[in-house]
Amino acid sequence: MYDQTRAQQPPDRDQNRTGHRPAAPDALLPSEERDAVLDRLRKAINTFADAPRDALEEAEGAFDDAAAHLANALAQRRAALHESWQDQDVETHAEELRVALRQYREITQRLVRL
Repeated sequence: MYDQTRAQQPPDRDQNRTGHRPAAPDALLPSEERDAVLDRLRKAINTFADAPRDALEEAEGAFDDAAAHLANALAQRRAALHESWQDQDVETHAEELRVALRQYREITQRLVRL
């Protein structure tokens, strides 16, 4: 019988064959940075009724902080990935190169799904 949902999944996403879910991806932001941004956003939401303009300024600041932290985290991750394969010999280190390619793919896919 034809399974439309399964047919639309990319080949590396076929979870029924492996019997388990893939591991959750690493968080792009450390928990303390994420929590601080989310606290600011909650504060903005909770104070909107009393001070709408102040709440929007707080929300904008939370957004700016999140964007800055994310840009920094992505730059660090990119540098580490680049360093991991930059000086590798293609023939003797094919597996390390494959791992780096998989990491680039996973991070890029996460970014475009945001």
